Amino acid sequence: MDNTFEDENEQTLTMDEYLNKLEAEELEADLILGGDEGKECTYNAGYMKRQAIFSCLTCTPDGNAGVCTACSLSCHDGHQIVELWTKRNFRCDCGNSKFGELFCKLLPLKDVENEKNSYNQNFKGSYCTCSRPYPDPEVEEQEEMIQCIICEDWFHEEHLGLQSSNEIPRDEEGEPLYEDFICKTCSANCSFLTLYPQTIWAVGAQSSDSTANTSKDKTVLEDSPSACGSGKLENGACSHGSEKDNTMVSDDNGVVSVAKASAIGETSEKNINSNQSTKDANVQATCVLGADVVSLSPVRESKPLFLAKNWRDTLCKCDKCLDMYNQKCMSYLLDKEDSIAEYEEMAKGKREQKLEQQEGAELSFLNNLGHIEKMEILTGIADFEEEFRTFLGSRDSSQTITSSDVRQIFDNLKKKRRRME
Repeated sequence: MDNTFEDENEQTLTMDEYLNKLEAEELEADLILGGDEGKECTYNAGYMKRQAIFSCLTCTPDGNAGVCTACSLSCHDGHQIVELWTKRNFRCDCGNSKFGELFCKLLPLKDVENEKNSYNQNFKGSYCTCSRPYPDPEVEEQEEMIQCIICEDWFHEEHLGLQSSNEIPRDEEGEPLYEDFICKTCSANCSFLTLYPQTIWAVGAQSSDSTANTSKDKTVLEDSPSACGSGKLENGACSHGSEKDNTMVSDDNGVVSVAKASAIGETSEKNINSNQSTKDANVQATCVLGADVVSLSPVRESKPLFLAKNWRDTLCKCDKCLDMYNQKCMSYLLDKEDSIAEYEEMAKGKREQKLEQQEGAELSFLNNLGHIEKMEILTGIADFEEEFRTFLGSRDSSQTITSSDVRQIFDNLKKKRRRME
């Protein structure tokens, strides 16, 4: 690796820092790819709950197709690829009708089209409400972006619809205190979440009127378009209980208050644990939110939502709520494995297992060698350490190590081995 710098003041790395940097980069890649080594096309796995997806603008410039990690490496090497991070309920498109005469090298026989796949502007390389690419060639310093868990688009902090980025829940070091984020547009279709206790929201810098007011403005948007799944638009409204039980009182400003709203926070956690259906342990017999506490009325203004850790555990699973999730194409909200946090935990587990297997294979290889082979390996390691120490001792510590220096070290080792032979 050539570490020659034009600027003498540019920071250099020690060997430990360099190795730690490599380790961090490998871990980041594993977290994004979900531990997928990119050896097999994921098509046969069907519509996977979550996987890393790529868009090839060389083959599908309209941004109407996505391919898995393996196909991005094997079938689209050298193409203009857009990294989309992860998408839910997606099946690899590589080689289907959208790719013309190009067939998948890994699995040539595929359906003409994956009808359940959905696509948003990300597949064209555009993000956020500003529809800019990432990285943006017109911006010197790339801004941090946040992904909405509903539409799965990415947003610049300044385009979230907040008065200030200080409203984003963070700790003193600037690390996010929220587990998931829902964008301003999608929050309209998820306004039923405001009926839950404040424990569902990330505690921190989020504006008080977007959390505290949830105890009095119990409103649900009716017939408001919002992104559903990975790009499809869905209209719908949530009704927790029969129409005759809904109590609605409007003031002069059009704000809707709901009867017994203050009781929600006290009873919801108890109902989650106790009201289980006898037929299905995951389905509650009684709505957590109460059959007479919800009223339907248009919301004047939707706001981005920041959700606390384990917020999905709070969601009601009664029959009416389950039906509402299905109508809105949001059943995945009840699935913890859908979350990015669970996806990354799975990736970490795969990484640890892979490292253990590698260490086991190396140890097994060494144990299977004879005494002479083992001594040769140990001697080679000792020779390298000695040559490297000699090299470092002959140089000024302020000098950088170049690729030619590394080649010289190995050339010296070869010459030493020839003399010994």
